[in-house]
Amino acid sequence: MKKALFLSFLALSASIALPAQAHFQLLYTPNVNLQKAGDVPLKLVFWHPMGNGHVMDMGQPVEFFSVFKGKKTDLLPSLKSTTFKGRHNEAAAYDANIKIKRNGDYILALVPSPYLEKSEDIYIQQITKSYINKGEIPTSWNEPLGLKTEIVPLNKPYGSVAGSTFSGVVLRNGQPVPNLEIEVEYMSAEPDMDKNSPNTDTAFAIPGGALNVITDSAGKFTFGIPKAGFWGFAALGSGPDNTYNGKELSQDAVLWIKAHEMGE
Repeated sequence: MKKALFLSFLALSASIALPAQAHFQLLYTPNVNLQKAGDVPLKLVFWHPMGNGHVMDMGQPVEFFSVFKGKKTDLLPSLKSTTFKGRHNEAAAYDANIKIKRNGDYILALVPSPYLEKSEDIYIQQITKSYINKGEIPTSWNEPLGLKTEIVPLNKPYGSVAGSTFSGVVLRNGQPVPNLEIEVEYMSAEPDMDKNSPNTDTAFAIPGGALNVITDSAGKFTFGIPKAGFWGFAALGSGPDNTYNGKELSQDAVLWIKAHEMGE
């Protein structure tokens, strides 16, 4: 009896010690390198994409827009409420679309409503950017958008290759943020655009817990990309706001990039 209780205690302790998989706001479309004009579908999901895990309910976004050669386009009217069904649960999400016409870089930006993480009694708000390019003509991929917090890429976010490195600078109110933790996430299962669910049951766990890098004195970080696919970077607590509705707020900057195999 004592042995059974001891083993149960060990199992419980081990489960408590396991690191939580990261919350990541997705701003997703499967093809970010376009050759033709047209309507491009988008999915907004708050998820644990590397572990293909729990999905969180999204509230109505505060802002959602694109920037093309300095011109800002409001994408809020394109939002449609939906439900994303993960492996373990389902939650409120959004579908949207953007019209792509001219060659160049389209920067997508989402300011979601803060999400209450009840297990920690804090709010999380992940201000998220992703990129679409048409015609292989770069225009403004390395320009900041003036968000409260954001990651500005120093390499093309739609043109990285596996085996190379990716660098970015974290900004808070336009100023670099030094000595800040960046959590890195691989999208092990991409969303199926038609089924509103992961396109595979694949999931990854990294020995030692989450992947992390730290910004230097100039707010810069660099990460070696080991695998093709979508990679997310979350600058934890990088924003200027730290409370919401009387509770602690983690206001994070999130950036998604796509890495390709050499020769794709």
